[in-house]
Amino acid sequence: MLPLVITFLQTLSGAVFAPLGAGIAVIGAGIGLGKIGTSAMESIARQPEVADFIRMSMIIMASFVEGAALFALVVCFLA
Repeated sequence: MLPLVITFLQTLSGAVFAPLGAGIAVIGAGIGLGKIGTSAMESIARQPEVADFIRMSMIIMASFVEGAALFALVVCFLA
């Protein structure tokens, strides 16, 4: 009886916590991208002459955040 209960709880935990973890990863990525965009726009407003460098840095950092979020989603759905 006990192995059946343990198997049920393991199945239930994967079905419940994988979408929860994926949602947290997506929310975290959204917040991170918002902060990156906000900081970049404020920096460009202060120093418009270096807008190209700031924009390039913003795109690189946004890709890092997106990569980490994608990795977190894959880990959540494989668990």
